[in-house]
Amino acid sequence: MSQLTEGAPVSRWMDRATAPHIVTLVLITGIGALNMNIFLPSLPAIADWYQADYAVVQLTISAYLGVTAILQILVGPLSDRYGRRPVLLGSLMVFLLATIGCLLAPTIEIFLAFRFLQAGIATSIALSRAIVRDMVPPNEAASMLGYVTMGMTLVPMLGPAVGGLLQEIFGWQSTLWVLLAAGGAVLFIVWADLGETNRNRSASFNEQFRAYPELLRSPRFWGYAAAAAFASGAFFAFLGGGSFVASTLLGMDPSEVGLYFAFIAVGYMLGNFLTGRYAARMGINRMLMLGAIVASTGMLITMGFFAVGMGTPLTFFGPILLVGLGNGLTLPSANVGLVSVRPHLAGSASGLGGAMMVGGGAALSAIAGSVLTVETGVWPLLFIMFSASALVIPVTLYLMWRTRQVGGL
Repeated sequence: MSQLTEGAPVSRWMDRATAPHIVTLVLITGIGALNMNIFLPSLPAIADWYQADYAVVQLTISAYLGVTAILQILVGPLSDRYGRRPVLLGSLMVFLLATIGCLLAPTIEIFLAFRFLQAGIATSIALSRAIVRDMVPPNEAASMLGYVTMGMTLVPMLGPAVGGLLQEIFGWQSTLWVLLAAGGAVLFIVWADLGETNRNRSASFNEQFRAYPELLRSPRFWGYAAAAAFASGAFFAFLGGGSFVASTLLGMDPSEVGLYFAFIAVGYMLGNFLTGRYAARMGINRMLMLGAIVASTGMLITMGFFAVGMGTPLTFFGPILLVGLGNGLTLPSANVGLVSVRPHLAGSASGLGGAMMVGGGAALSAIAGSVLTVETGVWPLLFIMFSASALVIPVTLYLMWRTRQVGGL
């Protein structure tokens, strides 16, 4: 790490007495993203394997997100009280045990139960935000988080493609073996490299929960959390409905679906790169606005193609690259904003804000998965994604006004 606040710990690779290396932060966030999206091309195959309805199997995405939201409410106070390192190590161990359970599950009900336990790994994304905020001030944190997320985005860019190929060659269970191996490797690296960055631990766990009202009374916290929830909601809705559109409405093979899912990931990676380059200079509120406009434009283009009867895999997935680009501009800044409103509560803010973001995403994912049918076509998904992206614009206008009133950020 080259940019640290005065007195913050330096970073040495594979030295758990120092702050984590940026590669470790990428891996921490990457394993959570991989667990989310490597399944996407295999959802129809899982439904066939367990003789279950697609709507039930889609709970591996929507209900998984809901469990993640609940866990993030707990993980923030836990990490503020006990430290980032022990909470991360614990979540990785739970993830490995849950993955083994998924491999051995004889019924869809048992599979879903262990799948929900896998959600423990998603806490790593919330904790990575808190770790970055422990180390640098807000605008620099947005830049650093942009670079971390850019590196992490390689995982969702490759994950669906790899998952689709693995399914066609070895069956969908092979994706679980990949997750097990990746989780074990990340557990070792976190144990060897992640030094504790929380140098101001709270006196008690209850004290952290008592701090939630302080966060909830902050209008800017609500604003940044809402911006993150709406922006990520468009992405999660895409996860919930994109596979159905691609396989059922557009007739694509699993390997094709995995490759086309890379469009949104490429856009997200580019957006995070631009955030890393320009967030410190532009400020996080301007980055929020730019990202919202880009994402909304992408959805308008997609809707235009389908409105004139030009619905193809390329016209569906291609403009959605702009949604990924917009989210790559928006989410790092929104996440840094919500943990910077009350810096002494960074872990709690990250957990609570992450719960709101993922909970909203879970709802939109479930809605998208439930309302899409052959009769409705692609339009419910397009409307949901456009509405979520566009709502970030008025939220950001409010944040800009509020920031001028109170100063800071």
